[in-house]
Amino acid sequence: MFINLYFSRGEKMSHNNSIGNYLIQRLLELGVNHVFGVPGDFVLGFNKLLENSDLEFINTCDEQGAGFAADAYARLRGLGVVCVTYCVGGLKIANTTAQCFAEKSPVVVISGSPGINERIKNPLLHHKVKEFDTQYKVFQEITVAATVLDNPDTAQSEIERVLTAALRYKRPVYIEIPRDIVHLELNETGGEKPSTRTDLNNSTASLNIHLNPSIIANSSNPYALKEALEEAVKLINKAERPVILAGVEIHRFKLQDTLLKLVKKTNLPVAETLLGKSVINEMHPNNLGIYE
Repeated sequence: MFINLYFSRGEKMSHNNSIGNYLIQRLLELGVNHVFGVPGDFVLGFNKLLENSDLEFINTCDEQGAGFAADAYARLRGLGVVCVTYCVGGLKIANTTAQCFAEKSPVVVISGSPGINERIKNPLLHHKVKEFDTQYKVFQEITVAATVLDNPDTAQSEIERVLTAALRYKRPVYIEIPRDIVHLELNETGGEKPSTRTDLNNSTASLNIHLNPSIIANSSNPYALKEALEEAVKLINKAERPVILAGVEIHRFKLQDTLLKLVKKTNLPVAETLLGKSVINEMHPNNLGIYE
């Protein structure tokens, strides 16, 4: 049975506390204004929610183009979103998602999938590849966090965990929504929201994407940070000709101003990695150019 809980454009999403609407609201709160993708039957319910929300859905010519567009959006705005259907759409953006992982670009991949009730007795459904979770397994390998929102009791905490990972580690994440789950009411179970990108960017805890999102966002270890800084200072002071090698992380975590302050104070020369190109002005007297 398909549950139709669509509502008219302009009606506040808080009047419909569905899992799909909660995800949309969180994306809006994190500064996302556009979603790129191609509709398909397994994701049409979520597409309708997007249509009735303040997010603008950009329908591209194909899924791969949507993936690359979301990647560019993430590099410029801090977080990008691509929304596709199951397998025929999802597997087509495996390449763009892998690029996001390699180049540290925080893109949220949202994919529809067959409903939980449709999977009983393992029926043959179009575009299914091997098992129902095959696409999920693929994206587990090329994202920093992945989830299937198959339980209203855990959906909120899973959304927060995955979005937190994207913002903190500046890498892609995967959210799969079975089509009979999109309109189910969210059972709120708590969990701290990542309110600002700055909070996440300043966190230096080790990678553990299975932690509660509130722990992830606030678990920077001051003792480890202090020790690392002291070691770095010793190495710099001991070096005869120290050089700063600036990578793409300077871009992703918005640390250009901090880098410039360090260069001004120390007068150290700066070389850039290929992905880190332009983290410092090419005309800056301390810029050595690209180092490979």
